[in-house]
Amino acid sequence: MKHIELKGLIREAGNKAAVKEIRKKGLVPCNLYGLGMENTLFTVTAKDLKKITDTPASYIVDLELDNGKKFNAVLHEVQWHPVTDEALHVDFLAVSDEKPVVIDVPVKITGHSEGVKLGGKLLVSSRKLRISAMLNELPDDIEVDITTLKIGKQIVAGDLHYDNVTIVSPKATIICSVRATRATAQAAQQNA
Repeated sequence: MKHIELKGLIREAGNKAAVKEIRKKGLVPCNLYGLGMENTLFTVTAKDLKKITDTPASYIVDLELDNGKKFNAVLHEVQWHPVTDEALHVDFLAVSDEKPVVIDVPVKITGHSEGVKLGGKLLVSSRKLRISAMLNELPDDIEVDITTLKIGKQIVAGDLHYDNVTIVSPKATIICSVRATRATAQAAQQNA
């Protein structure tokens, strides 16, 4: 999986006024936790954070704090402003090489569906899947081959199997399906 560097400034826990002041400076308050470590409060610039949040890709974040400490982390949760869609607060989860990492990874559809060739319409229901794997075996994306997908059929998370990767999303999660269109329905009626 791709890595991305992020630099953070340690901050003190503060009240609402202090957090508002941080945001006015173009910084986003963040929290790092996990691996039995103490919570670490820090800030990153909103511009740097957009490299991680404004993309469908998933990254391992190489976090470097101004106190000299470095961590590997994954984006765990983002709180968004309901109107402006700006990040208000971000939680990062520290990860290590010894334990499996649970992360959302983009779905990559490959192949040409038999159902689409016959006039059906491909519907992609899930753009990301939650997976678990060791840090060095995390894929950049999950490939789903739709070559054999026929009209009226679907692919669910339970249908997918990959080496060294466990799908954590519910097995019934629909990834994609091929739906009959009016044209295919009319052709079926005329042939009957």
